[in-house]
Amino acid sequence: MNTTVIAEIGCNHLGLIDVAEEMIKVAAQFCKVDIIKFQKRSNRELLSPDEFNSPHPNQMHSYGETYGEHREFLELDIDQHRQLKAWCEEWGCEYSTSVWELTSAKEIAPLMPTMIKIPSACNTDIEMLTWLAENYGGEIHLSLGMTSHAEEDEIVSLFERHSREKDLVLYSCTSGYPVPFEDICLLEIARLREKFASRVKSIGFSGHHLGIAADVAALALGAVSFERHFTLDRTWKGTDHSASLEPDGMRRLARDLRNVSKSLTYKSQEILPIEAIQREKLKRKVDV
Repeated sequence: MNTTVIAEIGCNHLGLIDVAEEMIKVAAQFCKVDIIKFQKRSNRELLSPDEFNSPHPNQMHSYGETYGEHREFLELDIDQHRQLKAWCEEWGCEYSTSVWELTSAKEIAPLMPTMIKIPSACNTDIEMLTWLAENYGGEIHLSLGMTSHAEEDEIVSLFERHSREKDLVLYSCTSGYPVPFEDICLLEIARLREKFASRVKSIGFSGHHLGIAADVAALALGAVSFERHFTLDRTWKGTDHSASLEPDGMRRLARDLRNVSKSLTYKSQEILPIEAIQREKLKRKVDV
C-alpha cells in the first residue's frame, strides 16, 4: 500500500516568505514528507465586510487590528506561491495549496500543481468545484469536516457528472483545533470506503489531533493520504500552531506510516523464507 504524507504549512509561515522557505527545507529533508501544502485566499471575496472589519476572535493570535487585516498579513501573493513551488521542487517535494474561493482557484490552477486541496469550509462551493472539474487537470483532494452525508453525495455526484470522480480524493476529517480523541471518529474512514471507494480515487485522513497514533490506525482502516498541519514551533503566534506537528513529530509520522504500510500484507506463502531457517532450528514435533 502506497501512502502519501502531506505537511500542511498553511499560514504557519507567519506571513514571512523566508520562514516558508525554511519550513519547506525542514519538511522535505528532515521530515521526508511527499507533499508540502499552503493556503490561498482572496479575503475580500471570502469575507463579508462585517467579517473583514471585525476584531479577530482571539486577539493574542492576531496579526492585525481586524480579522481581515490579520488574514491579509498572512496572505502570500501568486508570485510568492510560484516561488514556493520552485523551492518545493528544488528540495524534492511536490507543492500544493488549499484554495478557499473561486478567485484563488483560478490563480493557483495555472501553476499546475499535481493536486489542489479543498478545505472542509469550502467543499460546498459548487461554483468553485465546478470550475475546477472543468478547468483543472490534476487531482482534487477534498476534506469532509462539517459536512452532511447528503452534501457528501452531492459533491461526489458533481465530479461524476464531469467524469472527474477518479481524480477525487476524499478525506475523513473532524474540524476542530485541536480535536480530542473521542471526536476523531476514525471509523468514518471505513464508512467512506464502503460508500465511495469504488467511485473515487481514494480515501484519506486529515487530522487536527495531538500525537500520531491515530494516523497509524487510520492507515490500518484504509486511508492512503495523510494530511497534518506543520509548524517549526507550536508556541508561535497563531491559532493553527497548537494543532500542528513540529519537525520531529512530522518525521516520525512519515516514518511510521511508511513502515506500517509495508506490514499491511498477507503472507506471500504459508511459511516465509525468513521463517524457514527458524522452523528448521525451533519447530518441535511436526506430526501433521
